Amino acid sequence: MLVLPCLSESAAAQVRPTIKDRVAIEKERAAAAVAARMSGEFAVIDGVVTDTLLHPLGSADVSVVGIGARVITTENGRFRMLQVPSGQYLLVVRRIGYAPTSGIIQVPEGDTVRLSYTLVRSNALLDTVRVRERRVSMRMADFEARRRQGQGQFVTLEEIDRRGSLQTSDFMRSMRGVEISRVTTQAFAGTQVYSRREGGGFDANGQQQYCAMQVVLDGIILPRNFDLDLLPLPKQIAGIEVYTGAATIPPQFGGPDRRCGVVAVWTRDGY
Repeated sequence: MLVLPCLSESAAAQVRPTIKDRVAIEKERAAAAVAARMSGEFAVIDGVVTDTLLHPLGSADVSVVGIGARVITTENGRFRMLQVPSGQYLLVVRRIGYAPTSGIIQVPEGDTVRLSYTLVRSNALLDTVRVRERRVSMRMADFEARRRQGQGQFVTLEEIDRRGSLQTSDFMRSMRGVEISRVTTQAFAGTQVYSRREGGGFDANGQQQYCAMQVVLDGIILPRNFDLDLLPLPKQIAGIEVYTGAATIPPQFGGPDRRCGVVAVWTRDGY
């Protein structure tokens, strides 16, 4: 079980990265990727996808978010990705008829990562997907319908393109009732989104405690205490919606332990 840090307003301000810091981070990542290409020190991801009875699942979609790596499992449920740069990534597994799953993976230099994922059969009836453009427009039509209801806070595609930010988390920094903080503990290191309004309260010293919000990517529930730096870049994002308390969360984002609120991120192509 991960331990959530409790940050005061002043402490959060001290760990919030500046624009200069984020530019430096992006330059370091780009330099690392170039160095990996030059040295040939890529890694391999090798894995298998099964159902709950351990039967292999073919035709499952496996994606590594942020680097454009995407493969389909074979009939024996196997998948393999070559020349993957080292680093930490979010991996998403989907298959029609099953609930999607996701996980954080650490890819070392010049090594093979072996993974295994189990998908649970879903009772939800899915619409037939004929073309990608239709799928995207339907997802964003639902996004616009929720935006018209006025329950949450929204960032549209037009605003994303206009601002040209480096990180997807930048669009959440100015939202009401939300705190974006870079934290480093023994249990977790990364950028997290916290709700100021729900589930926090005050500690013994009278300082405000924040509550980590649930992050959802294209309808997929991401791991708790998710690092926002693993989200796709803004140029891949179609919209963002934020609900800072359980009372305002739409039914489709409901689930256990939503007292801290939900951040839903939608990509332009869909994972």
